[in-house]
Amino acid sequence: MTTIENQAHTHPWTEAVIADCFGPLYRTIGIKQQGQLLGFAIVQQIIDEATLLDICVAPAYQGQGLGLLLIRHLLSEAKQAQAVVMMLEVRESNTSAKGLYEKVGFSESGRRKNYYQTSNGNEDAILMDKPL
Repeated sequence: MTTIENQAHTHPWTEAVIADCFGPLYRTIGIKQQGQLLGFAIVQQIIDEATLLDICVAPAYQGQGLGLLLIRHLLSEAKQAQAVVMMLEVRESNTSAKGLYEKVGFSESGRRKNYYQTSNGNEDAILMDKPL
């Protein structure tokens, strides 16, 4: 997972952070082909609120609909687990991720101004949610 995370994200999670996401409050799913992990996603659910914490597809497999498969599966699982909403945050500059989220029905619900540090200063975190 860490290898894909480092390849696909400009600000990847550390191995320790990813390891902390294996427990009773988290769901981690992956897509494999011939035993090779191509992508994964991590959701935390507390009572009836699910939060998409990370979704990642290896760069060589991006643009093939794997992210869409992952997120649709997560939405279905969250609904089965009686979540009423899925939430997430995304960097304002991550237009491909925002497009994916909007495609499955997420909409902007707020912003955290200057939340992320960048090499050029700061950028907003866009908060998005989707009722289930």
